[in-house]
Amino acid sequence: MSDRIGLRERKKRRTKQALIEAAIRLFDEKGYDSTTVAEIAAAAEVSPATFFNYFAAKDEVVFADDVLYDGLLQEAFAGRSADEQPEDLLLRTIRQLSTADAWSFPFDHELTRIRARLIATVPALRAGALLRNASLQQRLAHALREAYPAELDALHAAALTGALVGAIDAAMHSDLDGTDREPTTEAVLQAAEIALRGRR
Repeated sequence: MSDRIGLRERKKRRTKQALIEAAIRLFDEKGYDSTTVAEIAAAAEVSPATFFNYFAAKDEVVFADDVLYDGLLQEAFAGRSADEQPEDLLLRTIRQLSTADAWSFPFDHELTRIRARLIATVPALRAGALLRNASLQQRLAHALREAYPAELDALHAAALTGALVGAIDAAMHSDLDGTDREPTTEAVLQAAEIALRGRR
């Protein structure tokens, strides 16, 4: 029975991954507004009804990995040592997130860069990303303040996490033409260092 459940879950993950990859490639080739759900489903070799089993609308495909953040953040914060400072905890968290296996594709993958370009250039996606980033920053600030109740007040926690989220967003969307670009992981880690420790 467990083997059957495992097989079913692997098949669901493969289908979801196929939909995400097909959607992002089509958005890049045809344009976000010009791409239909039916075309995404056909490219992933599933029915439109199957698409809606995974996503309520086509914009959700671009943000499919957002559901992973809370679990990954919780895991990183759970590993905090007694002498780890807030800035160190945040930097370690970003390092863990940037190399996590859970994402649909790695930070340095071609489709990560295409996704970043779509978010930067499609108004509907940019608006969605801003709302999601604001929500993530609030949750991260709350978790940071809970981790350091004696050291951080709400303003300090919000300032640290706001600077971090803003810097990472900037790193993900810088040099979107792809010329002379360093790997996304390195850009993200460098931006996080600058935000939390200042220019080095």
